Amino acid sequence: MQISNQSSWQNNYLLAVVKSFLLWTFTLTVCFLVVGFPVVVVMMTVGVLGAVVLQSILPASAIVIVTGSIFGGTTIAIVLSSLFLTFKGVHPHEVSWLGWLHENERNSAVLPLYASCPLTCDITHA
Repeated sequence: MQISNQSSWQNNYLLAVVKSFLLWTFTLTVCFLVVGFPVVVVMMTVGVLGAVVLQSILPASAIVIVTGSIFGGTTIAIVLSSLFLTFKGVHPHEVSWLGWLHENERNSAVLPLYASCPLTCDITHA
């Protein structure tokens, strides 16, 4: 009985860590693509210039090297950040600026108030 309870606890903890890591990876990827769009534009501009410069030295593989380094660096940065936040114990639901992850706030119903509502609606708003 002791072994099965301990194994179940470890499996639940491992599942929670993997879930937190995947949630952080998804969240950081979305935030990087949406909020960091100007950074992506600057990175691609530098990458294009780097590919043009490397084209004279390595004509066959300049674009592959530049593209691989940009995507690889971005992926490694996101994965390392996710690992750091996961093992630090920060859960994405605890972060206040990630409002779209909070389930309690999504379930609250917000009644719309239209301009003609005071004349036509029977609903009184406080």
